[in-house]
Amino acid sequence: MKIRRGSPADVPRALEIWRAAVDATHGFLTPEDRLEIDRMVAEQFLPRAELWLAEDGDGHVRGFLVMEGEEIDALFVDPAVHGKGYGTALVEHALTLSPHATVEASEQASNALPFYEARGFVRIGRSETDPQGRPYPLVRLRYAGGMGNRSSEEC
Repeated sequence: MKIRRGSPADVPRALEIWRAAVDATHGFLTPEDRLEIDRMVAEQFLPRAELWLAEDGDGHVRGFLVMEGEEIDALFVDPAVHGKGYGTALVEHALTLSPHATVEASEQASNALPFYEARGFVRIGRSETDPQGRPYPLVRLRYAGGMGNRSSEEC
């Protein structure tokens, strides 16, 4: 497994991973919101993001990370390889960039909070809505040290 900086050529693969991961873990989104968020991610977010990619031994991209200052702005792993360590490797990389990283995790995505908490993140806040005001609660977490139970189900 290797972590590398992404390039504009990696955006289509990151979008594939984002779509597959959201489809696998965000069944609570309304179809309209899913479409709107997809458009925003594809047209605005990923093309402008500084991507960090997790590759397997054959050079296939299996997950990605976006950092915005101390914030993990996005971390998504291809569902085909959930539980294989790619998410943990991306979190470890995020912590090399920002040792006190924060993240907002969807309260409704059943895998998100257990993933971060098992890796040493603690809850520091909550909002009833996402940044666009949609009714999708977010829990804010900060890295508190120790990677926790690394055998926990991978995100």
